Amino acid sequence: LLAPGGGQALHRGRAPGNMGRRPAKCYRYQKNKAYPKSRYNRGVPDPKIRIFDAGRKKAPVDDFPCACHLVSLEKEQVSSEALEAARIACNKYMVKSVGKDAFHLRVRPHPFHVLRINKMLSCAGADRLQTGMRGAYGKSYGTAARVNIGTILLSVRTRDSAKAACVESLRRAKYKFPGRQAILESKNWGFTKLKREVYKELKAEDRLMPDGVNVKVKPTSGPLKVHLAA
Repeated sequence: LLAPGGGQALHRGRAPGNMGRRPAKCYRYQKNKAYPKSRYNRGVPDPKIRIFDAGRKKAPVDDFPCACHLVSLEKEQVSSEALEAARIACNKYMVKSVGKDAFHLRVRPHPFHVLRINKMLSCAGADRLQTGMRGAYGKSYGTAARVNIGTILLSVRTRDSAKAACVESLRRAKYKFPGRQAILESKNWGFTKLKREVYKELKAEDRLMPDGVNVKVKPTSGPLKVHLAA
């Protein structure tokens, strides 16, 4: 396109040197050490994801026995944008299918790793301003979570009747992440570390103490006066 004055016209809606975001494939692999925000690493942009729990997050542990997890099958970096997109997709389907009070969604990894970019000018005459690889240490550009094989990305606890919706919501969230993931049904009760059978046995013996979305097990050993008082 020629500009009215006869010169080269700018691309519509895009300023020179102000290109769009880099694709996540540029930052997918874990190359160097983790680079967290610190007093040395300042001026880091806020991560895209600000809310890590959705649904009825204060529901008692007895209400949601079924739990499903989205597990990473690759060692990679997951951007904060991808985590936010997956949270929205999973939450939207669960709210639509079972209601906002029938589940608790939790995003497990936090994007502490800071990504960098060595910004290059792409406008006319930039070759006189650029320094190539001189001083190539980049500026902060975004954040990502470093995950390993077996790292849980998303967890959802719900009622047993909503298990199918739970699996489908995680399947939809899979498309927001790079690489491969697996959807696994937990053998534990909700977000606890107790197997379902063990949980029911301890509940019948009155040895469980509620602890938010988790439980504590009353010990069978210790001072005698504690057990006599109970």
